[in-house]
Amino acid sequence: MIIIFESILPIFLTVALGAFLKRLPIFTGDFWSGLNQFGYYVLFPALLFTTLARADFSDLAAGGIGTASFLGVLALSALTMALWFPLKKAGVGSPAFTSLFQTSTRWNGFMALAIADKLAGLEGMAVIALMMTVNIIPLNIINVFVLVWFSGEDRNITAMIRKIVTNPLVLASLLGIVFNFGGIPVYEPVFVTMDLMARAALGMGLVLVGAGLVLSDALKPKPLVLLPSAFKLLLFPVIIFALAKTLGVSGTPLTMMVLGAGVPTAMNGYVLARQLGGDARLYAAVVTVQTVLSFFTLPMVMLVLGG
Repeated sequence: MIIIFESILPIFLTVALGAFLKRLPIFTGDFWSGLNQFGYYVLFPALLFTTLARADFSDLAAGGIGTASFLGVLALSALTMALWFPLKKAGVGSPAFTSLFQTSTRWNGFMALAIADKLAGLEGMAVIALMMTVNIIPLNIINVFVLVWFSGEDRNITAMIRKIVTNPLVLASLLGIVFNFGGIPVYEPVFVTMDLMARAALGMGLVLVGAGLVLSDALKPKPLVLLPSAFKLLLFPVIIFALAKTLGVSGTPLTMMVLGAGVPTAMNGYVLARQLGGDARLYAAVVTVQTVLSFFTLPMVMLVLGG
């Protein structure tokens, strides 16, 4: 337990640093907005590409890990979508539901990579990278579709496809997969340049998570905030654990899969919520609560389910 706690503590200290820096008068709103854009369009894609392009999946139970990850995302997406009609009857609007859906199904792969590196090194990062390989593209497609559909503004299939295929995270993931499985070499100085940007992405991404937290919402969380938190932090790890065990995954890969399922939701969904008509304030509130709660739930689920 103490090993898990000490491996996670630096991650949350970095998030706390971001929350502290955001409240200093020396940084303007434009600074944080530009940093978010730079991370979203440059640093995070560089991290995804470098991680996926050279990840070694040969020693992993790749079939079981990939299948369990994909089926887990589909199961959680279906369960969350099934909540729409009862929530609609309870007065929840479409923008709020899209944020609930995003925060239930998305996961912060960058935070998972940082923790996996501390806990299990290259093997742990390879498991998380494989989960990202399998899930990032379908998750972005599903979430963009839900946002566009429930916004009611433009349900044109061509427009939806355009928004999905031009997403920088989708493009970087796809390129990384193509280069990896196609055995396409990357000119070493170019790869080293991208790797330098990727190294900056992990730390900066955690700082941006902290900067985006709405601490007041964590003190008195509403039921609509707690629902996706329970789905993401508790239900999803159980689903992934059950599927992975059924498919024969065990040991460190199983622990890393539970880690990947148990981290908070991804911050980049906040940008999509703002751009595509979701409830951005609710999204930020859920991210805040999930990040705080995960400090306690993540060690618990990894200890109970991880081995």
